[in-house]
Amino acid sequence: MTKVEEIEADVNSSASRLRITEIFFSLQGETRTSGYTTVFIRLTGCPLRCEYCDTTYAFKGGEWWSFDNIIAEVKKFNTKYVTVTGGEPLAQKKCIDLLKKLCDEGYDVSLETSGALDISTVDKRVSRVMDLKTPASKEEEKNLYTNIKLLTKHDQLKFVICDRNDYDWAVKKINEYDLLSLCEVFFSTSHQQLKPQQLADWVIEDQLAVRFQMQLHKYLWNDEPGR
Repeated sequence: MTKVEEIEADVNSSASRLRITEIFFSLQGETRTSGYTTVFIRLTGCPLRCEYCDTTYAFKGGEWWSFDNIIAEVKKFNTKYVTVTGGEPLAQKKCIDLLKKLCDEGYDVSLETSGALDISTVDKRVSRVMDLKTPASKEEEKNLYTNIKLLTKHDQLKFVICDRNDYDWAVKKINEYDLLSLCEVFFSTSHQQLKPQQLADWVIEDQLAVRFQMQLHKYLWNDEPGR
C-alpha cells in the first residue's frame, strides 16, 4: 500500500469530516495574497518527503473535524481569505468537498498542493497554488506534469529553489512548458539553504519574468507552528 493509499484508507470512513493538524489565523506569508490576514486549515498526511519540509509535524496525528466544525472555526476570524494546506491536502479525498463548501460560504480560497496529485477535480473558484518539485527536494520524480495543462490565470505555480542547479532546472521547465503564459509563477528560496539575495540576483541577471518572494512568516516568527 502506498503512502497515498494509507492516508486515503484512514480518512475515507466518513463523508463529512477530515483529519486536521491545526486551524490558525495569521498573515499569509507567500503567494499572491502575501500580507493579508488568512485562516489556515492544515490537513494531516503527506505522501512526499521533501528534503526541506518545514511541516513534518503534519505527517501523522491530527484530529477529526466535521465540516460544520471547520466552517464554524473559520467564521471566528475577520477575513475573507482561507488557505487549505498540509501536508498534502489532496491526499484526503474529502478535501475536494471542503474546498467547495468554503467557496459556497463566500471565502476567497487557495489550495497549497505539491503538484504530485491530480488537481482536475478542485473547484474552479479555488486558486490552486501548485509546486513543481526541484531536484534538490529529492521528490522531483513525483511531479505530475499532466497538471500543468489544467492551470489557469486564477492559479499560481511555485518553485522552491535550493541551489543554482534548482534555479537552472526551474528556468528550463518554464521554457519547456511556457509556464509564464499559463499563470503567475513564484520563485522562493529554501530557507537557510540559499540566501534570498542570491536568488534575487539570478532573477535580475536573467531578466526572468517570475515573481520573487520571501516567506514572511519565517522572518516574522521564525516559522513557529501556528504562525
